[in-house]
Amino acid sequence: MRSRPAPVLALVLVLLSALVPLAGCNPTYNWREVAGPDASYRVLFPAKPATFTREIDLDGLRVAMTMTAAEVEGATFAVGTAEAPDAARAQAALAAMRLALARNIGAAPPAPQGAAAAGADAPTAAAIDARGMRNGVPLRVVGRVEARGKRIYQAIVVGPVSAMPAEQVEQFLTSFTPR
Repeated sequence: MRSRPAPVLALVLVLLSALVPLAGCNPTYNWREVAGPDASYRVLFPAKPATFTREIDLDGLRVAMTMTAAEVEGATFAVGTAEAPDAARAQAALAAMRLALARNIGAAPPAPQGAAAAGADAPTAAAIDARGMRNGVPLRVVGRVEARGKRIYQAIVVGPVSAMPAEQVEQFLTSFTPR
């Protein structure tokens, strides 16, 4: 067995001690900062995320959405990004995103929210907090959708209500920073 030089061990110990507060005293959550695949955002994920891209339809607007997501105890923490043809269509897509998120968990359509921003390139955001039921399991989706220029974002946590501790959900959502 090889021994590590003392400076390397000291550095590892310092890094580990810096990460302990981020864990929230819960070993289930292993928080790490992640930059989006195209560096358009930064966020703290509670576990190692995976990234995939698929075509979605946002009320007639077909876009390739790249999702980066991690699952912890049945709850999925995810950030999705897509690009619309122009800023106006990106802003219009937010209502369709909120509706699709609610429908995914069998929730009622969310109430309309937020007016368009002052300029086409100004950020526009809307929150979602919906509860539904699937196969007898109470589900919740909470997060926000946002348009910045032509780029569309969604930062959400979705899963069984019992698998979504408020502190962990808040840590994820407040760490999301689009660029």
